[in-house]
Amino acid sequence: IEKGNFGELKEIIKDIISNEEKINHHGKRADAIVKSMLQHSRSSGGVKEPTDINELADEYLRLAYHGLRAKDKSFNAAMKTDFDESIGTINVIPQDIGRVIVNLINNAFYAVREKQTQAAQGYEPIIWVSTRRVDSPLGAGGSGGEIEIKVKDNGNGIPDSIKEKIFQPFFTTKPTGQGTGLGLSLSYDIVKAHGGEIKVETKESEGSSAEEAGTEFIILLPVV
Repeated sequence: IEKGNFGELKEIIKDIISNEEKINHHGKRADAIVKSMLQHSRSSGGVKEPTDINELADEYLRLAYHGLRAKDKSFNAAMKTDFDESIGTINVIPQDIGRVIVNLINNAFYAVREKQTQAAQGYEPIIWVSTRRVDSPLGAGGSGGEIEIKVKDNGNGIPDSIKEKIFQPFFTTKPTGQGTGLGLSLSYDIVKAHGGEIKVETKESEGSSAEEAGTEFIILLPVV
């Protein structure tokens, strides 16, 4: 300033502003991650109890939809369910499995909402949630077979380049403040802790017709 070099001063000020934005960006991300981890740790130690999976899935589907509608009243999506009534109840920690289901449903709503902002007129966002009892693969699951829970959307799908990373801790494709990268990672851990598995099948919009594109998450839980 004393030398009158205001050009250099302006460059320094730009750097300070840029650094503050980066600190704010990563600070918010760290805050969201820590809150997510604390929330998960509070749920550990739950007790398995007979749980109606159909009722649980249906309840969290409605809660997720109304939660999103509360934030964005312009958003609408069709919700289709197909529940196998023969399942009855299975022994799980309902809070934990409920968290997995609501996380997958929230991700599905996020996917169709994103596509809705990009897609041509006529696109109808749809979420499918279904359950069914299946026979266990040889040597897997319990003697009573397995329960399959599916959450499917007709969004843009997941690119092959990141498909293998989605269950990794802290990996997210969402903007800051909208995703911590812990949702699918913790969901994976919860399902594994129940002796089950979680898989994903997806078709990206590019290379697939609009009707075929989308993502389907499949949870398999043993009946023991």
